[in-house]
Amino acid sequence: MTAATTPLPRRHAITVLTGIGAIVASLPATAAPKPAAAKRPASIVARDGTRLYHRDWGEGRPVVFLAGWGLPSECWAYQAAALSEEGLRCVSYDRRGHGRSDAPGNGYDYDTLADDLAAVLEQLDLRDVVLVGHSMAGGEIVRYFSRHGGARVSKVLFLAPMSPCPARKADNPTGLPAEMFEQFRTHVLLRDYPRWLEENARPFVTPQTSPEMMDWIRGLMLGTTAKALVECNRASTTADLRSEIPGVKVPVLIIHGDKDVSAPLETSGKRYAALAPNAKLIVYEGAPHGLMFTHIERLNGDILAFART
Repeated sequence: MTAATTPLPRRHAITVLTGIGAIVASLPATAAPKPAAAKRPASIVARDGTRLYHRDWGEGRPVVFLAGWGLPSECWAYQAAALSEEGLRCVSYDRRGHGRSDAPGNGYDYDTLADDLAAVLEQLDLRDVVLVGHSMAGGEIVRYFSRHGGARVSKVLFLAPMSPCPARKADNPTGLPAEMFEQFRTHVLLRDYPRWLEENARPFVTPQTSPEMMDWIRGLMLGTTAKALVECNRASTTADLRSEIPGVKVPVLIIHGDKDVSAPLETSGKRYAALAPNAKLIVYEGAPHGLMFTHIERLNGDILAFART
């Protein structure tokens, strides 16, 4: 056996190990490890016990995304993934009955949905928030201000919002008859919703949108429960938010496409801009309703600029 492979006597090994310990102890102290970031809640629980699934990516100023009718939080994938790399904390959640959230038999009215938004902001302890709401989510945001005030919110971005008053009334002659909405619920949503999605997918996007992207969007919407589809449609089409929108006094940005057939610019985005006291309207030429899918780079840039200013 060579000297190189001869094992040390036990006492010599202890001496060597003790010497190494002494050397390590004599080295300059290194900086203490950074404290771990505060643990974020794994789930949100609404006032009635409904569990709301959410995504929470990034650090920095919080931007909370609310999806439109029938869509889960995954619809914001191309915004949250990119903007969380740009110094924003991107939070999105599934409305009750959508995606991975619980699907109770009630609570799809704007009051309860606004309370769900309040639960998200409070349980994540978010402040100086930028709210981004697509389509019917504009109503949830407006009702949140009416019911909870705006102490946690510093800015609001309404993306392709629905009409503040979709139904026809004496003082709202451009609205649609209430009977039309009810027929849609009973004869479409409760009979053949998948076929309706197939037939109406193309106007939601642009001619350049790939078939694969359209399939993905349809898949997201097919995951929503029938109860949520019907009741959220009822809530959004019977609401009259005209007297509440002026209460959103924080800076407001409205982004709307001039080819939006789901929520036409004239009766939707422009009306929001006229009613909100600190509003700016940006019109995307040739753009449809599904802007988060069709105008990803431009929309992300506008959200980032709005959040940073």
